[in-house]
Amino acid sequence: MASEPPSAQASAPAAAVSQPVSSPLTRAAIFLVVTINPGGQNRASALSLCADLSALVRAVGIRDLEGALSCILGFGSGAWDRLFGSPRPAELHPFREIRSGPRHAVSTPGDLIFHIRASRMDLCFELAAQILARLDGAVTTADEVQGFSYFDQRDLLGFVDGTENPAGSAAADAVFIGGEDPAFAGGSYVIVQKYLHNLAAWNKLPTEAQEKIIGRAKVSDIELDDSLKPSSAHNALTVIEENGREIKILRDNMAFGRPGSAEFGTYFIGYSRSPRTIEQMLENMFIGRPPGNYDRILDFSTAVTGNLFFIPTATFLDGVSPDQPAPAASSGAPAPATALGETSASAPPSKDGSLGIGSLKGENSHE
Repeated sequence: MASEPPSAQASAPAAAVSQPVSSPLTRAAIFLVVTINPGGQNRASALSLCADLSALVRAVGIRDLEGALSCILGFGSGAWDRLFGSPRPAELHPFREIRSGPRHAVSTPGDLIFHIRASRMDLCFELAAQILARLDGAVTTADEVQGFSYFDQRDLLGFVDGTENPAGSAAADAVFIGGEDPAFAGGSYVIVQKYLHNLAAWNKLPTEAQEKIIGRAKVSDIELDDSLKPSSAHNALTVIEENGREIKILRDNMAFGRPGSAEFGTYFIGYSRSPRTIEQMLENMFIGRPPGNYDRILDFSTAVTGNLFFIPTATFLDGVSPDQPAPAASSGAPAPATALGETSASAPPSKDGSLGIGSLKGENSHE
């Protein structure tokens, strides 16, 4: 759902029009996560908004055609079952909690996510207000973050964030489902986490120590040479390869905070055609690769939320009717996710260290 012309977005599978997942980064964003209240009328209100969301985006976005207003709507595993039932996206499941020593990737409530982006915060604010007005009484806000672009795309730790984001056709290949799940081709998955930083402790570290934790030079953003970069560096642990090819994700992280409350954070939001890529990144960060060789950022940053959502196509949303019958209870829904620990990873890597997700690119490899 975007107010900018379609040409501004990367190409996606032609069978359906995708939501603007691969649109260019913006200066402002609101991340709104809600739960749907019990009751048939509340379900109908949520369904009604699906088809009307594009009109809301146009109504607000026309006030500034250069404001690049867009909104991406995603659904949690439980919400999908209550709203739509079968068929369901092949890899949609509750966020997988991870525990390892003092490090904890928490799983928190969330049925719907609205990722609202624009060049101006007032556009984001107005659209969020209109969405919540439409859903008044039908949902409860679980989390709301107003994010901002910090100087030259830096996080509050002082480092550039999102350097390795793919662009153009590479972004489309990274985020849009293809032949591996044809009923949902053009859709995507997104994982979100809200991290709070202990900036007082972080800023006591020498710049050289910070650079070794991140894996990049702080000022220039140039990646450290492998001879200088520890295997526990953030950008080492978050590289995922399959058959010798790096599997990319698309990040649209934003800084947020309230200095008066000593709140300084990063809202992580990562889009991918398979959630397994980001889940493996998180296991590497929290548990370590190998176990114990964890991401030292987590000595200074705490995850306080965690959710996985499926992003259907805009074509799917436009076809949703508030009158569609409630789905019957299905045994095909995934079991609740269990916490991952040092001895219970979701899927052990193969002997070559790969994820075993060579088929996620579908029949067309997009090489």
